[in-house]
Amino acid sequence: MSSRIHPDVEVTAERIASMETRGAAAIAGAAAEALASQAADSEAETPDAFRRELRTAARRLVDTRPTAVSLPNAVRYIFERIEGDTVTELRRSTVAGAEAFQTQLETAQDDLGAIGANRLRDGDTILTHCHSTDALACVEAAREQGKSLSAIVKETRPRKQGHITAKRLRELDVPVTLIVDGAAGRYLDDADHVLVGADSITADGSVVNKIGTRSLAVNARERDTAIVVASQTLKLDPATLSGHTVEIERRDESEVIGDEEREEMGDIDVANPAFDVTPPRYVDAIVTERGQFPPESIVTLMRELFGEGHETPWTEQ
Repeated sequence: MSSRIHPDVEVTAERIASMETRGAAAIAGAAAEALASQAADSEAETPDAFRRELRTAARRLVDTRPTAVSLPNAVRYIFERIEGDTVTELRRSTVAGAEAFQTQLETAQDDLGAIGANRLRDGDTILTHCHSTDALACVEAAREQGKSLSAIVKETRPRKQGHITAKRLRELDVPVTLIVDGAAGRYLDDADHVLVGADSITADGSVVNKIGTRSLAVNARERDTAIVVASQTLKLDPATLSGHTVEIERRDESEVIGDEEREEMGDIDVANPAFDVTPPRYVDAIVTERGQFPPESIVTLMRELFGEGHETPWTEQ
């Protein structure tokens, strides 16, 4: 039996697929809003028909970006909160779940920043890798508390996202020392914290982030420098049990070497992985808007928010 998909769901799916809507938070918020529209305007006459309609809409959204983390998390969050025996009750709880998710999303980064700022003391030096708005939220909140901070910023090749971080830190009046990636070991002894973001975090607490994060974390652990990961809960990945199973994106070799240089070198292979996986044993804390957690216990928070990772309620019949 076919199920009607709301026009808002179709438009949202198309915008996500075309990357007109991009960014973890924007994608998750748009999906939640679309599911709320689906529920609010549903013409289903029975609870089974309503659930079937909602699953169809959810599949349409999730299938647009199958490797995204925040998108299925938005859907899981809402489905975890659907309850009732009548269409009216199911509609009400679905809309309420979507609204609760969006409200949390609106305040998540500020809440995370306030929690992360508590780890930073007046006079501390942080060492950063790549660019993370969640990590910067911790610095911004600490500055608002009147704390004086300084930063050592890895340029983060090949795309030099560290330059973005350096610019933003200077806007926060934080003194910055910009270093090449290979100099991180030399400067770790001058840092009180390594502060990074995350692309995603698996159920065992492994951190998927910009390539170079793992080697930085290993070196920091050797020097007893705290490694703090700032990540909104929408980047938690309950469906991936271990970092060992993460498929790493490979980016174009032109980011690493130009055609002329490549030709001069001869027959070489060029590898340009976008991310690496840092095992939980190298991470001191994961800071989220729900509090800070040792990486090994992050799965408890995942289950509370999104249910069991192996469950895909939008595919259940």
